[in-house]
Amino acid sequence: MRHPHRICLMLALAGLPALAQEGNALTAPGGGWNRAGLVDKSQELAVNYPYNLIDRGAQRGRRMIEGNLGKAGKKRPFHMLVVNGNPTPLYTDDDGRYARAYAFGSGSNSVEVRTPDGKSLKRVQFYEADRSRPQPVIRVIAAWDDNQAEVDLHVVTPDGQHAFWAHPALTNGGGLDADTVDGPGPENFTMTSPQRGLYQVWINYWGNFGGDGYHFDEATRQRPIITSRITLVFNENTTKERRESFVVPLRRIGELTLVKTFKF
Repeated sequence: MRHPHRICLMLALAGLPALAQEGNALTAPGGGWNRAGLVDKSQELAVNYPYNLIDRGAQRGRRMIEGNLGKAGKKRPFHMLVVNGNPTPLYTDDDGRYARAYAFGSGSNSVEVRTPDGKSLKRVQFYEADRSRPQPVIRVIAAWDDNQAEVDLHVVTPDGQHAFWAHPALTNGGGLDADTVDGPGPENFTMTSPQRGLYQVWINYWGNFGGDGYHFDEATRQRPIITSRITLVFNENTTKERRESFVVPLRRIGELTLVKTFKF
């Protein structure tokens, strides 16, 4: 059962511009040379539409991606956030603000905001200089195109452990490092020292949510079929990086789909 503290919390911030411009569309992270220990503000209070991010222990290495898209940011078609080449729909609060957590690895990283027609609104490239930060070897990203839908990523590791919204941190070092059980996607699973063996990746259309919390009313969907995209990234930020993407249609609440099994 989902907890009552996941009811939508909207925080009003004064002085933010109403329209999206290049200068405020992406305010963090900054470009250039970064060192997480000097710029990481993840412990500070932040707005994370539509719920506050909950750190359950698997998210300590996260950084915040933040900005303001103005009044049009919440309406379809959505802007896109592209992190290290991986695009996901960019949902905002009613005033166009967003804050999204991401666990960047060391080395070169990029963050870009694109308009609904695919034009680059703002892009930053930065180099994470802290070599002590864990480097994701397996990353699984799940995103979808209905901001009223609660869709869950599930990953089963070779030792039988199951990472999902109620159990985000695994004892084998894997977990939902930027889990969005408290809001729309993306769901983001990483492992820095993967076990050898068979992995399973599942996607579940759990339900919908609105101003009164979670519910299971199919009629609130914005389109008959929700499109989810699941991306597997191996050896991120290295010369061995490779990725696979899968598009999975979600037609009804409760639908559970095995997206991919793979051996590592």
